[in-house]
Amino acid sequence: MSTTAPDPLATLGALPGVADAVDSVRKAVDRVYGHRVMRRRSNEVTAEAALRGARGSAALSGADWNLEEVRRRTDFSGDDESQVIGAALRLTAEAGQLLSIWRQSPLRVLARLHLVAAGGAAPDDAVGRPRLAGEPVDEPLIEAPLPDADEVAGRLEGLCGLILAGSAAPALVTAAVVHGELLALRPFGSYNGLVARTAQRIVLIGSGLDPKSICPAEVGHAEQGRAAYVAAFEGYLSGTPDGMAAWIAHCGRAVELGVRESTAVCEALQRGAA
Repeated sequence: MSTTAPDPLATLGALPGVADAVDSVRKAVDRVYGHRVMRRRSNEVTAEAALRGARGSAALSGADWNLEEVRRRTDFSGDDESQVIGAALRLTAEAGQLLSIWRQSPLRVLARLHLVAAGGAAPDDAVGRPRLAGEPVDEPLIEAPLPDADEVAGRLEGLCGLILAGSAAPALVTAAVVHGELLALRPFGSYNGLVARTAQRIVLIGSGLDPKSICPAEVGHAEQGRAAYVAAFEGYLSGTPDGMAAWIAHCGRAVELGVRESTAVCEALQRGAA
């Protein structure tokens, strides 16, 4: 008799429609990686994808700035929107540096991401740790019921266990679950949406699906709109097969739209226009 524990992420990968989403994402990613510009100028594409991804993630958190304004500004210490933009930029710069730690201690990475996002804007004792009982959460987009601190601790431990155990599930499925679970838990007092989307980015990079970080899913999430993002997330919260499949498909479409963005960057570089 086999004693192998079930793989819940792989089970999600078998939901109706998920395999099609995974296949569509894989084909899209392969196409952009095969672009001739990637052979010579992949670092430029990576840098531009990071900038556009940060702008998209910030837009979902309420700071919907024009890309050129994000590119131009150097000081993000002013009002709340400026701080959100600055946090998003810092997180995208940090994501690729944390892959080895993510494979050993996802919770340490999440703490680091919150520390980077906060950038000294929150009280020191509240930065870089899961919230305690009674501590408030500032997350402007997500209005779902907030799990209490004990539930957060237990579910974070379970999520980290899944990551450390490894899974046969496609990268898209794992990334979508990490993203959705962090949104559901909102484990920190601030910047949870930015942290969740950065964690998704880390999974996509570390899995080998997007090793050069040129497929900014954050762009796709923003392009689909805040209302669609929240509606898809409600599917995740429902925990039903249809709801989970809809959330994974939404995340897949976000990656595909990110691919489209970077393909446009490649073509602009090829024409000498960027």
